[in-house]
Amino acid sequence: FTSLIGTFKNSEVGFGTIVGSAVFNVLFVIGMCAIFSKEILTLTWWPLARDCAYYSVGLAVLAFFCGYSSPGQIDLWEAVVLFVMYIGYVFVMKFNARIYSWLRRNA
Repeated sequence: FTSLIGTFKNSEVGFGTIVGSAVFNVLFVIGMCAIFSKEILTLTWWPLARDCAYYSVGLAVLAFFCGYSSPGQIDLWEAVVLFVMYIGYVFVMKFNARIYSWLRRNA
């Protein structure tokens, strides 16, 4: 909702809204899963490392686009790069178990 209002008011809330809503969504989903789980959830290092790494790279690319490449706006080619990064994350999630197994074998 905040980003919608910020879009039409030419406000600087865009980047902060993206970061804040993503952090809230991640914490909310994990919290709700823990609250409504019927058994103890066992977590490994992998989901946190995977998501933090991908999220950090995504934010760095977004910050570069917003701050240096085309300040204050996202051009079409930048949107395509961000979308391709999203598709990359979908593929990482599709092969998540295989990637984790490979990392465990080679670590």
